[in-house]
Amino acid sequence: MSRKGRLLIALSIFVLAACGGGESNHGQANGNGRPGGGPGQRPDQPPVPIAIEAAVRGDITSTYAANATLEANAQADILARVPGVVQSILVEEGDRVTKGQALLQIEADEYRFRLQQAEANTKNLRARYDRLQDMADRGLASAEEFDTAEAEFANAEANEGLARIELGYTTVRAPMTGYIVGRLVDPGQPISANLPVFGIADFDPLLARVHVPSKEFRRLTTEQPVTIHLDSDGTVLEGSIQLVSPVIDPSTGTIKVTVEIDEYRAGVRPGDFAQVRIVTERRTDRVLVPRIALVSDKGEDVVYVERDGVAERIAVEIGLADDERAEILSGIAPGDHIVVKGQRSLQHGQAVRVLEGAEETVAAEPDEEKRGQGRKSS
Repeated sequence: MSRKGRLLIALSIFVLAACGGGESNHGQANGNGRPGGGPGQRPDQPPVPIAIEAAVRGDITSTYAANATLEANAQADILARVPGVVQSILVEEGDRVTKGQALLQIEADEYRFRLQQAEANTKNLRARYDRLQDMADRGLASAEEFDTAEAEFANAEANEGLARIELGYTTVRAPMTGYIVGRLVDPGQPISANLPVFGIADFDPLLARVHVPSKEFRRLTTEQPVTIHLDSDGTVLEGSIQLVSPVIDPSTGTIKVTVEIDEYRAGVRPGDFAQVRIVTERRTDRVLVPRIALVSDKGEDVVYVERDGVAERIAVEIGLADDERAEILSGIAPGDHIVVKGQRSLQHGQAVRVLEGAEETVAAEPDEEKRGQGRKSS
């Protein structure tokens, strides 16, 4: 063989060796043809740390929330019924009083003397009436004289009764049981009839009035349970619907609902702002996931599920939801490992490492045969 032929053969062997070496290196870099082990992970990216919780079966409710101000069950101004001078004040703001309890005393000497005068006049006219009745029975007095005496005696009794009532009005009394919410006069102050002297309110129970959209009307009934969340300190109170208005406000399309709060801690008072939450629907035995796990992605509601150390993106249909949980109508089964931390940066197929929740989900995960999903143990 000529020198030129041998040179061509050597060059061909070198080229073939170079091509074979490149294929070998490529196979080592890609392994099974998926660089990095997953479609959503770079070759040098470590597993993403996550926390998980198990999907569970349970009950969930739908609620309507509206803001309201707590109100007293009843509130009124207490009026002076007769004019006079305030002699003494027997209660102060914040005092709890009972119906009929004395609250204020008006100087009563004038009214006492008026009553004595009326009693004396009644006594005199009673005696005259008795004499004329005796004389009329014996035919010694005319019917006209007797009728006049009878009328005057009746008038005197009425005047005596009015004088006794006015004397009673010099002691101002509570018209109902409740708390004094305002004192409007001072000792020694002259007052006129029908002047407000106190404000009183009945706090038992407290009320909250909210306006609910008319579409919720058929879901509301009296005695329906309600929760009330106070804005001031976050206290949660329990109440019930007392009244549902039979008419719809045409300007707002809402119905007035009155909520009654029978039990509350000391310090809760009318005027406190609150959020009233009314249960409008209840569903039982539903698949529930933590609401924090939900992610909105390209117009879809999505949750990520950890399976065999890999994140799986699942588009779901959501039913009812409350502050903590959401009902999943499709796509999730009880026991699925729902990603609740780290899900917003995940991609489908990305490797993950569970840092929280692994122990809790072991007991919650259902039997593999029942699930029919043929999962492998991680």
